[in-house]
Amino acid sequence: MTRRIPAWIAAAVLIACPIGSGFSSAEAQTSDLTRDEAFRVCADPANYPMSSEDGRGYENELAELFAGVLDRELTYTWYPMATGFIRNTLGAGDCDVVMGYAQGHELVQNTNHYMTSAYVLIVPSDGPLADVETLSDPALEEARIGIIAGSPPATHMARNGLMAAARPYALVVDRRYESPAEDMLDDLAAGEIDAAVLWGPLGGPLVKADYPGMQVVPLLQETLPPKLFYRITMGVRRGEKVWERELNSQIRRHQDEIDAILREAGVPLVDDMGTAMLTPAQ
Repeated sequence: MTRRIPAWIAAAVLIACPIGSGFSSAEAQTSDLTRDEAFRVCADPANYPMSSEDGRGYENELAELFAGVLDRELTYTWYPMATGFIRNTLGAGDCDVVMGYAQGHELVQNTNHYMTSAYVLIVPSDGPLADVETLSDPALEEARIGIIAGSPPATHMARNGLMAAARPYALVVDRRYESPAEDMLDDLAAGEIDAAVLWGPLGGPLVKADYPGMQVVPLLQETLPPKLFYRITMGVRRGEKVWERELNSQIRRHQDEIDAILREAGVPLVDDMGTAMLTPAQ
């Protein structure tokens, strides 16, 4: 199994940036370019429930938390999370931090991770699939399952013979105009599909906010590759070690507050190995 993080997961899963859209080697050698007077965030204006120009997203709440503890004004550079996002925001020097980025992606320098989450299965809580916990469960054999095309769970579904009846949804879109995750959940609510598989930090909050009667089951029992859990960090420019260390320090000091924001939003938090749900007491 490859250790390289695929581009689609890079910014909380729905970003696709080609390798050449990052930073030059010269940029990697520069000193920190952050501005002390502001906490300058690079974000998608229409990536709810993560980020939103109207401030409703939980990444907006995290940004407010960090701006407060750093005693800086919070400002945003808005750009859709599609090809060129990093190049045109962080890479252009217009902002200093991406609030959600998968650990290990090469386009940014990662802070320490502040959460680990996993893909989830979403089904009606009173339906025949309510007890399903794995994609190999025989109860799914005839099920119509919504899946983001090209995402890791699709490999597991193919392995288990579930793709023939599956309904694919687009991987990379401009969320200002399309929302595959919400389309999928609308179809589930309408009975057009029987189950939905989504990235937990996307699907969990959407279900909590707008889809009563659905249950969210983290897929923690899949043992074959690819993995279905990811550690999420903040992304900064490569070479900016001072800024990274400052953010790492604040993550460590305020982890309980971060967890509280994520739980309130409905994000399923799991342990660092993706094997068990993380409880508030841990």
